[in-house]
This record gives sequence, C-alpha cells and structure tokens, in this order.
Amino acid sequence: MSRIVGIILAGGSGTRLYPLTLGLSKQLLPIYNKPMIYYPLSVLMLANIKNILIITTPEDIQNYKRVIGDGGSLGLKVSYKIQHQPRGLADSFIIGKDFIKGNHVCLILGDNIFFGSNFTGILKKISTNLISKKIATIFGYQVSDPKRYGIVNVNKKGAPVNIIEKPKNPKSNLAVTGLYFYPNDVVKKASKLKPSKRGELEITSINKLFLKEKRLNLQILGRGFAWLDTGTCESLTDASNFVKTVETRQGLRIGCIEEIAYMMKFINKQKFLKLINKFKKSSYGKFLSDIVKSKK
Repeated sequence: MSRIVGIILAGGSGTRLYPLTLGLSKQLLPIYNKPMIYYPLSVLMLANIKNILIITTPEDIQNYKRVIGDGGSLGLKVSYKIQHQPRGLADSFIIGKDFIKGNHVCLILGDNIFFGSNFTGILKKISTNLISKKIATIFGYQVSDPKRYGIVNVNKKGAPVNIIEKPKNPKSNLAVTGLYFYPNDVVKKASKLKPSKRGELEITSINKLFLKEKRLNLQILGRGFAWLDTGTCESLTDASNFVKTVETRQGLRIGCIEEIAYMMKFINKQKFLKLINKFKKSSYGKFLSDIVKSKK
C-alpha cells in the first residue's frame, strides 16, 4: 500500500530579499525564534509524514544538513537533492522521482507558514482521502491582492472549476497556497510538462491536469487560519511579528518541530530530553523543558 512522503522545496536565490540572502538561503532566515524551514517541516510532521526530501541549491545544501541533519533525532528520515536551476515548482517531482518511488507525495514550499485550529485534523482527513481515493488536494486562502497569486475559481458548490496564474481580471480572491497533496501519478504528469513562457514547469499546469480528470479537491482555509508567504522583506517582518504575538500571548510555539516529534510520539521522552539539551541556555529550550514537566 502506498504511503505519503514529503518534499520541501527550498531552492531559489531569494533575490527579492537581497541583501539578506546574499550569504544565506531564504528558508534559513529567522522567523522570530526559529529558522524558516522549521515551519514547513512542522506541517509535514503534523500530517504524520516522516520520510522527507529537502530540495535546495548546491551552495546551501550543507547549511540545511547542519540545521536539520538526517532527521533521526526527530524520528524522521530526511534526505537531500539539489536543484541546479530554478525550473519551477513542478520540477520537484522530477528531481524527487527516485525518492517518491511508488508513494503519494505532499509538496510544501519552504517559505510558507500555516497556522490554524484543527489543522492536524484537516491534514489527516486529506491524507486519508489521498491514500484511499487517489485524489489531489490544493488549499485555498482568501487574499486582498489576487493578481499576485495563482487563483482558483469555484462553482456554487465551492468546487474548483478553473485555476489561473496571476490573473489580470480575477473572478475570485481564493489564492492557491504553497501546500499540495498529490497521488503518485503526479511524477508522470510532471515529466510530460513543457516549460511555460517564463521557462518554468508550472504547478498550476499540474493542478489543471488533475482538475480535468476530476481528481482535484479544494480545501479552503477560512476564518481563524493564517497563511503567510515570506517572499519579501515586508512579509518576512509580518511573519515574525505574527509568530511573536501568538507565542507571547498564548504561551505556545508555532512550528516547533521538537515538540511535535515528542507529542506525536515520533520519539520517546528519553530521546526528547537528549534532543533539547542543546537548547538549554535559550528561552526556546526552557519552553521545551516545560513540556516535559507538564506531562509528569
């Protein structure tokens, strides 16, 4: 039986964030108190995905290995592949072909942050639907500037009918976020794609193929959810402020991969204590230590 593996796309040169990214990959920049890569990694973990591929650049791969390693301390299996040229999001499935093998796959962009009530429950439902029915799922989020995004149009029942990349005259304000669940045949679909006018293998083209086959589900993230795309200096600051506000007021952590590994029983208490020892001098480490105390 096929399972679900995860891919984090953390490539690109981050030119919109220059000079911040002249010496460091965008997805390793801090979002408040954690590297950006922690947030998409936490989403895959909440979806109970333990086998994960990080796709990045030749210049940055060693930095990711130093931060995440092989994932063993978190109860994960993390591997790495290089994207030599930014050829589009759908290129992830070609690069990751040998990693995906006969499994289904969840792709998340390395600069996307998700936060909301019962997100784990939603991810579980979608994963079950993918495995049992081989139906792809994209996530829609209401935005105020739809011309900047891939936009999904829906019918009266809320089902997707069309997806348009950066429409000049948008008929909807539902943006397609950077989180996608696909059946295994996404690999074949990606391998047959032709580059768009901007020379990329577009994820929108993949979504349209599944839509044509009536195998595309739309999960709308409504009120109470936050989706943050940290592609600019302004959005990077907004994301840090958002995470700081939530964590300070509620006393919890967003994207805390060590906590998730422990709470979801990827690792036991002994391994958790060993894992958090390196953080003991920081406030982050104090939060992790308090988790152990609260479960006594």
